[in-house]
Amino acid sequence: MPIEFSSFRGSHPLVLIAGPCVIESEEHVHRMAHGIRSAVGEFVFKASFDKANRTSGGAYRGPGLREGLRILAGIKAEGFAVLTDIHEPSQAEAAAEVADILQIPAFLCRQTDLLTAAGRTGRIVNIKKGQFMAPHDIHRAAEKVAATGNHQVLLTERGSSFGYNNLVVDMRGLKVMRDAGWPVVFDATHSVQTPAGAGDRSGGQPEFIEPLARAAVAAGVDGIFVEVHDDPERALSDGANALRLNLLAGFWGRLRAIDALLRSENFLHARGD
Repeated sequence: MPIEFSSFRGSHPLVLIAGPCVIESEEHVHRMAHGIRSAVGEFVFKASFDKANRTSGGAYRGPGLREGLRILAGIKAEGFAVLTDIHEPSQAEAAAEVADILQIPAFLCRQTDLLTAAGRTGRIVNIKKGQFMAPHDIHRAAEKVAATGNHQVLLTERGSSFGYNNLVVDMRGLKVMRDAGWPVVFDATHSVQTPAGAGDRSGGQPEFIEPLARAAVAAGVDGIFVEVHDDPERALSDGANALRLNLLAGFWGRLRAIDALLRSENFLHARGD
């Protein structure tokens, strides 16, 4: 079912955004969507039609705009909410016909034309905070979207550059971003990525997905983003930092328990909501 922006606000339960990094095939996308739903119930399905920022120019990028959106439209027709990335302003309108949420990749979070094109569609816009940006600066990207009249903006933390081939998450930044007035999502799988850490591709440390996600939920985020795959070792993109599908149910159950505690009356009052 479609996702409403209000689902990321106030006393609503934690939202899950999950799916494979990239569309590998139509069959795989449908299998993953139904597998995730079986594990957690309602969620927002995420998959990219094009991964335009792969480490290597020869790496798999996806089926492309037209075929990718056709496949995602099939997912939408089965009742799933859909999120997908756009990389160029010209992709915004076509993607908005299918996706409930348009995502701005971290490397592109300052691209004004891309942000405003996404904003003009009227869809929810999820802006990944660049690895190079301070948490108190990313609100300026949200304001570019809001300047179009569309205030349905999410900010996503995905880790900050920490030396070469490594990322670190500053949990203080989650509060800084939320205090700017926008709902905040934590990307638990890209935050454990080691960019270009495997030579011609990125590596990852998936053993830290859940510890970081638990800390982020305890810090008061509004959503969790995880790339999920049924066979990470054979994934065509970002398998090294993906959460294995058979671990998702337990993972999500534990996060929901933390979230439920935080959203109890006493905690909401202490947090100022």
